[in-house]
Amino acid sequence: MKKFSQLALPYIVWAVLMLLLPMGLIAVYSFMDSGNSIIPFSFTLEHYITFFTDHDFLMILWRSILIAVKTTVICLLLGYPVAYFIAGSREKVQNILILCITIPMWINMLVRTYAWIGLLSEGGLVQKILGFLGFGNVELLYTEGAVLLGMVYNFLPFMILQIQTSLSKMDGALLQASADLGARPYQTFCRVTLPLSIPGVINGITLVFLPAVSSFFIPKLLGGGQYFLIGNMIENQFITVGEWNFGSAISMIMAIIMMLLMMAVRRVEVRNHGGKEE
Repeated sequence: MKKFSQLALPYIVWAVLMLLLPMGLIAVYSFMDSGNSIIPFSFTLEHYITFFTDHDFLMILWRSILIAVKTTVICLLLGYPVAYFIAGSREKVQNILILCITIPMWINMLVRTYAWIGLLSEGGLVQKILGFLGFGNVELLYTEGAVLLGMVYNFLPFMILQIQTSLSKMDGALLQASADLGARPYQTFCRVTLPLSIPGVINGITLVFLPAVSSFFIPKLLGGGQYFLIGNMIENQFITVGEWNFGSAISMIMAIIMMLLMMAVRRVEVRNHGGKEE
């Protein structure tokens, strides 16, 4: 036990310095404001009150949550059939398909997002294909659709890999038993496969929704600054405006929202495992 504690010590130090300390500083900044000549800083809740009483800020938060939900739903609808197909393939084929999904992830996400600017821009490949199909000169770049496309493209592999892992761990004898008892394929899927894949689905939803709701460079690049999300707002407060206190308050609000969502996901997982904590 003592040896295990010693091995965990470097990680604990790293977590304190890189995670807890910055989070603590952000929390302190969010409750601070400029004071007077004697006390340079003062305690205040004004930053939180300003955020929750300003209609524009709440609309940006709602827009961010909405596009994160859309991204998650699309990733789930596209990712589950792909993961199901991969899980049902032979082992060699599985390895090849998983490699095809993970290879783009070896490239930096920023670079991959930049590539979509060229594809979606006026006269780009996608616009030429749509024009050839008879859709005319459709504006693609700097729209909500472009932002949504960029998010789905970047976060879809997380959904596929989580669901595929869950399906691969499933005991094939259960499917055979279901067939022996006279269940049709869709009945087997609804009553056996889908319930057993729920942990992978939940993990995939978590890994897609959380980064999507706080993303800032995808809306900035593909939205052209016209599609402003909460991540862009935080970046703007810290870098452009210089309002670190207000930016910290928004960051804390988003951190609390994410923690509540993770607690809800954990509760669903516990209920899925019969109500027992692992």
